[in-house]
Amino acid sequence: MQEAKNISLKNYNTFGIDVSAEMFYHIESLAQLKMTLAKHKGDQLFILGGGSNMLLTKDISIPVLHMDIKGIDIVVETTDHIVIKVAAGENWHSFVQYCITKNYGGLENMSLIPGNVGTAPIQNIGAYGVELKDSFHNCTAIHIKTQESRIFDTAACEFDYRNSIFKNKLKGDYIITSVSFKLTKKKHLLCTKYGAIQEALDTNGIKNPTIKDISEAVIAIRQSKLPDPKELGNSGSFFKNPVIQLHHFLSFQSKFPEAPFYKISATSFKIPAGWLIEKVGFKGKRYGDVGVHKNQALVLVNYGNASGEEIWDLAMKIRQAVYDKFAITIAPEVNII
Repeated sequence: MQEAKNISLKNYNTFGIDVSAEMFYHIESLAQLKMTLAKHKGDQLFILGGGSNMLLTKDISIPVLHMDIKGIDIVVETTDHIVIKVAAGENWHSFVQYCITKNYGGLENMSLIPGNVGTAPIQNIGAYGVELKDSFHNCTAIHIKTQESRIFDTAACEFDYRNSIFKNKLKGDYIITSVSFKLTKKKHLLCTKYGAIQEALDTNGIKNPTIKDISEAVIAIRQSKLPDPKELGNSGSFFKNPVIQLHHFLSFQSKFPEAPFYKISATSFKIPAGWLIEKVGFKGKRYGDVGVHKNQALVLVNYGNASGEEIWDLAMKIRQAVYDKFAITIAPEVNII
């Protein structure tokens, strides 16, 4: 376990925000985690994973625990399925690519999502018609105050769109140490209808795609739209796609018949937040060191030395502009700290 004081977190968050951590612990094992929790029993803690789904707006005065526990283990394997247990510190995209090489299906649509495995259930990450909950088996988490271990199955996690019990009722109570996934070994259920996946497959002349084909299509699409955080600070999609109810949708559609949408149910509809932001004129705009990416209006970027406050101010201006034009409120997908 490595302990440090007053270090910059610039290299620990994908936005590249330069804030300081008063006390920082690099956690590489379950034993180290328990030791640190015992040392700071009763203290408020800041749990840091891959730093991909947060906007840091201030220095962190409470102890920061950087979860970097590694490991991938097979729990159960049958002819058709496999259950894999993955430690919290494993990089998400690297794990997805590991599954592709083994021909384990279910996660291919979520290729190239930044972050670590341990934080994925908190957000119920998803992309191109697939969410984490679709392949989720369970996760193991430690209660911060009692250090008791608990296994959460799908129902216990209360998954919703970019949401889970860990973002609501149990926020700040548990640290996820591992996540298990149930994946297919054959007869994969491929999802190609969402976004531009099918178009990419058609362009490449692929009629019977494999999970590797889908993964490569998703990677190509994401790379064409989303900046690499190593080159340009960002946290991926900053806003959630808003979901509106039927009466609101009918009014919205009558005023903006050209607007794209996805029907969720007979009474609820998802509107692409990127389209809304683009239509109010923010796509590609830059204000000093902050801006909106030129290829994807959902992505706010740090061009160099932006502060978290500056990025948040821009986000609020965008949200207000969208509401003023469309009477739709868009909510941040990232955690504001």
